[in-house]
Amino acid sequence: MAMEPVLKVALGSVAFAVFWVLAVFPAVPFLPIGRTAGSLLGAMLMVLLGVMSADEAYAAVDLPILGLLFGTMVVSVYLERADMFRHLGRLLSWRSQGGRDLLLRTCAVSALSSALFTNDTCCVVLTEFILKIARQNNLPPRPFLLALASSANIGSAATPIGNPQNLVIAVQSGLSFGQFVFGILPATLVGSVVNAAVLLALYWNQLDDGCKPAGGRGAEEVVAVPTEVVEEEDVTSHRFSPATMSHLLRRGSQQQRQQGAAGYDEAVPVVVHQDPVKPANGVHHRRNGTTTATGAAAVVNGKDPVNPLHEDADADADDWNSKAWKTCVYVITLGMLVALLLGLNMSWSAITAALALIVLDFKDARPCLEKVSYPLLLFFCGMFITVDGFNKTGIPSAFWESMEPYARIDTPTGTAVLAAVILLLSNVASNVPTVLLLGARVAASAAAISPAAETNAWLILAWTSTVAGNLSLLGSAANLIVCEQARRAQQYGYTLPFFSHLQFGFPATLVVTGIGLLLIRTY
Repeated sequence: MAMEPVLKVALGSVAFAVFWVLAVFPAVPFLPIGRTAGSLLGAMLMVLLGVMSADEAYAAVDLPILGLLFGTMVVSVYLERADMFRHLGRLLSWRSQGGRDLLLRTCAVSALSSALFTNDTCCVVLTEFILKIARQNNLPPRPFLLALASSANIGSAATPIGNPQNLVIAVQSGLSFGQFVFGILPATLVGSVVNAAVLLALYWNQLDDGCKPAGGRGAEEVVAVPTEVVEEEDVTSHRFSPATMSHLLRRGSQQQRQQGAAGYDEAVPVVVHQDPVKPANGVHHRRNGTTTATGAAAVVNGKDPVNPLHEDADADADDWNSKAWKTCVYVITLGMLVALLLGLNMSWSAITAALALIVLDFKDARPCLEKVSYPLLLFFCGMFITVDGFNKTGIPSAFWESMEPYARIDTPTGTAVLAAVILLLSNVASNVPTVLLLGARVAASAAAISPAAETNAWLILAWTSTVAGNLSLLGSAANLIVCEQARRAQQYGYTLPFFSHLQFGFPATLVVTGIGLLLIRTY
């Protein structure tokens, strides 16, 4: 593609620069409007400055990707309501054999859950719980937070629904769900093991003294409470909104926790038999099945002392209904995964599963739909338009034409050069814009070699752009979510330093990426 006139190139570059600055630094002092507004601003500038027409802007929005993203978000919300993440939390703390065992469990649970529920959702839900487990076992939080974020990124590479860039690749490449999974799964499995090994090597000595008195800790640590297993209540109270853009957490995290806890600590009006001497106020407070009364006859353990059999029957019926509903949620989710593996349309499979869950719930869906990250969907809309406008300037094509002779994937050197370019751009321009800018060009170059090479090119792009998020703290939204959630934790707050992450992330990313590329090339 030839370069456009100088004026159009300059205007398109300015619009893309605005988008890039606000995407990488959402709270930049001179325009702290956040990623979503920055994305829409970049899109608007592309149209107003004449880089593209309004019709071209509308056409640039990829509806299948938005549909798939929306559907998986809704399914994740209902899985959270069905206590899926509580079970994952219990798996972490069940019969833990010390710090190293807990670190390996964190890597495994994080990688598995991110492959099925997206890496950002996994990090939102599990960060504070993992932080509590580490503190209560007198273990340093840093290796566990690094394990959560890095394993979530690596695990999310395994499926098209694991992260946003994989959604883009799956739709643009035309690869089926099964082709994608089986092509990249070996790299994901080995990469997760290698990543855990690097963490153990770096923090082996610090994981020796778990469950011991906290004396001798560094200044960044706090005195931990006696060793104990985290209560299930602590897990179930971490209600979440799958908002993957980290700046959204700053204002919303506390409100989400308060809203989520409402189902477990609320004022429930109860009719009681009044004491003729003491007036009753008619309000009882129920928590975890225990009800108390003020100025009224006490209702003990959720049972009416006048008619306990009736209360027991109601409790049994509610328990059965709850278990049946949760089972149906899991079955529908499994059906969605089977449909994806069979090669059915991914967007409509996810949307169908989401609507099936809404109908199954049989009540107003607004509270659940409000947990969908609509700012993220808007961010994608603006990004599609901005990147498409930047493509029309001819700059990405000129860049790829200069790199293509050295980045052909039919040679080891060419694969290494391509991976280096993707790693660099993913950390400079973020992974999703990198995929949008390079995806079609890399695939077209590989298609000239063979159809199998084209498939490998898409998988290499998915693997490298995803693992690139582990290079630095700013490399992926999942990293920022873990950092922000840990910092804002009320009782167990911890700040993950940038250079501490870089000390682990730089070598681990290079090693894991290289090993994964060797395995993908054998597909």
